[in-house]
Amino acid sequence: MQSVFTGPVYVVRDNIDTDQIIPAQFLNLVPTIPEEYERLGSHALAGLPESLYPIRFVKEGQLDTEYPIVVAGRNFGCGSSREHAPIALGSAGCRVVLAESFARIFFRNCIATGELYPCELNERLCDTLKTGDVVTVDLDRATVTVQATGKVFTFKPLGDARPVIDAGGIFNYARKTGMIPSR
Repeated sequence: MQSVFTGPVYVVRDNIDTDQIIPAQFLNLVPTIPEEYERLGSHALAGLPESLYPIRFVKEGQLDTEYPIVVAGRNFGCGSSREHAPIALGSAGCRVVLAESFARIFFRNCIATGELYPCELNERLCDTLKTGDVVTVDLDRATVTVQATGKVFTFKPLGDARPVIDAGGIFNYARKTGMIPSR
């Protein structure tokens, strides 16, 4: 499993809710249907107000983002309990969300779906980084290194959640470990 991710970050602030991550009008897309899963990603973070976020996470007409890492403030993923939120980010090509804190249900949905690594930062990076800055996230070391400066920040290790995400979600993990029979 990949444990190091390098790329430009997409920076958001506090209280980014699931309606901003994937607006309700796109919840009719079924993630288990491959073409709908792909379309879901094209709408990731489409609910962010353009006045505050003039750079779009996924450019108009594209299916994938150029930002594999999202950096957020406090309470990322608050609001409705929808698995579509981490799925949309994952479908768009996001692999890691670094946030000061997460809404509990969003954090759990990241693990259950296996789409994203939700990493809880030990300090606030959304005030330090700007969209487009390149970082390297090392899941094994629980570090974030800013490429331009070499400055290293830390996050809380994922612990027992990591192998579940590595396996691709709770059902894949349960099959892999023999908790439920393989198909």
